[in-house]
Amino acid sequence: MPDALTEKLSGVITNTGVYLMKDDRGEVIYVGKALNLKKRLSSYFISSDSSRHLQMDLKTSVLIKKIASFETIITGTEKEALILESNLIKKYKPKYNVILKDDKRYPSLKLDIKSKYPKLTVIRKPGNDDAMYFGPFSSAGAVRQTLKLINKTFKLRKCSTSAFRKRTRPCLNYQIGMCFGPCCNEIDQSMYQEAVKEVILFLKGKTPALVKEIKNKMQKASQELNYELAAAYRDKLFSIQQTLEKQVAVTTDFMDRDVFAVIRNNEYSVITHLAVRSGYLHGTRHFDFKSTISSDPEMLGEFIRQYYEKANIIPDEVIVSTKMEDAYLIEEWLTELKGEKVIILKPKKGERFELVKMAIHNAENELNEIIYSITSSGDLLARLQKRLGMNRMPIRIDCFDNSSISGKNPVSAMVVFENAKPAKSSYRKYSIKKVTEHNDYAYMDEALTRRFRMNKDITYPDLLIIDGGKGHVNIVYNILSKLDLTGKIDLIGIAKKDESKGETEDKIYQHGRSNPVNFGKDRDLLLFLQRIRDEAHRFAISFHRKQIRKQSIHSALDDIKGIGKKKKEMLLKHFGSIKKIKTATPEELSAMPGITFEIAKSINEALTAKES
Repeated sequence: MPDALTEKLSGVITNTGVYLMKDDRGEVIYVGKALNLKKRLSSYFISSDSSRHLQMDLKTSVLIKKIASFETIITGTEKEALILESNLIKKYKPKYNVILKDDKRYPSLKLDIKSKYPKLTVIRKPGNDDAMYFGPFSSAGAVRQTLKLINKTFKLRKCSTSAFRKRTRPCLNYQIGMCFGPCCNEIDQSMYQEAVKEVILFLKGKTPALVKEIKNKMQKASQELNYELAAAYRDKLFSIQQTLEKQVAVTTDFMDRDVFAVIRNNEYSVITHLAVRSGYLHGTRHFDFKSTISSDPEMLGEFIRQYYEKANIIPDEVIVSTKMEDAYLIEEWLTELKGEKVIILKPKKGERFELVKMAIHNAENELNEIIYSITSSGDLLARLQKRLGMNRMPIRIDCFDNSSISGKNPVSAMVVFENAKPAKSSYRKYSIKKVTEHNDYAYMDEALTRRFRMNKDITYPDLLIIDGGKGHVNIVYNILSKLDLTGKIDLIGIAKKDESKGETEDKIYQHGRSNPVNFGKDRDLLLFLQRIRDEAHRFAISFHRKQIRKQSIHSALDDIKGIGKKKKEMLLKHFGSIKKIKTATPEELSAMPGITFEIAKSINEALTAKES
């Protein structure tokens, strides 16, 4: 341990608090809390403290060597330390803490209960409103399957709010008996709300309770000789029971539980979540993390706190695979959040223990799949390295492509693959600003210069791919030379096959080599490079089209005197498109709020002139 750390450690007191570890650039790379700060920090740096040091794997020991300094913050209580730790993790997003990523990629169902006639909507990111949210679901397929069953079994409206307001006759769903048709029919509000309550029970996993409730309603309708209503309840009951038969009963007490298990190796950690609702396994999700200094209990504690900040449902019981020293604090926090008592258990036997074993087994399978995927990717990249004669494995690959139409609205786009997979958060778009005429080489010069000169924290790729042949490769090599990057980045160009010359596949070119690379039996490597090129092309095209649309709307409306942003949005929303605004008469346009007859004439004249 460096002398500076030893000296600072000697001054740390034994109070409760939070510690922040920093690297040699002063960036916070880990945040933790401790009942005894001195003892906890000593466990990281002094090998004789076997209680924690023995838990450290080789990777964790390497990570600890990156710690150049630390800070401590004293708190009055453990609860204050817990809250402060959570806030600091949110603020700094430290590299070696467990950071739960945004759930935007997972779909959820939204039920706007404030609406007179609520409907279910598939969304990607829950809003901060009074609606009810269910999920997230493990995949788009899972949410579609659930929605399909609900639409078939319950009769909530399916149409959008705007369509609902404008309807003059019921839709097809009403005609086939899958909707009450509140858009056009006077229906009993209590009947609709009854269906809403049933949907809520179903989505909360309270299927047995729902079955019991529907059975009672069916029997009552039958006793009252309302056989048509009884038959409707019978059909609904049959549909729900079919769903229930497909679900796995895992406990006999019909309680709601969440089960969390953590599994790790030297490189990756996986936390698996089992959602048990009314005794039935409702869903399984996996979360993987690459780098963390946290022990298993710390990791699980950090994860659970972040998970329930975003969760729609907090069950009465949370089961974990490893004992957490701050479990009672998290219990208090969850109880406050839920408004009812929540307990955290680490079971040793019984049904709960079997649930933990199930979660651990699922986590192990997920970790094995990750390792297999990485191993397969590693083999592919190792073969690519050898085939291209690179000095390093191409872990990160950047690929550039340009898009323009006769030099109009030129753009360049960069996609990034890391470990042979798309890293979409690293994709970048470049609007070409300095080049005034059509020049593909100049576009690439501007984009690459901005990519490698203007970024404050540059991450260099191991391999740079450009869409083009030998000429493009030579030009880009000169650009890299100008930027002093030729020794840092390997470069290839990928050119489309020329079928008129009898070519059967695309060609890969390297600087200083006249003939394309021969892939021999490693044709999968060429397919991999083509996949990256195609992704860059797709990304560039979609960005270019967006720019064209933006420019089209600007040129059509923004230059008309008297039309500002709000009026433009109003016109587009009402008429639906520029084309329909063009065909509207001045009288129709002037009927819109804030549009005088003079402005309407100006719109008509400007758009007509634009068309001609």
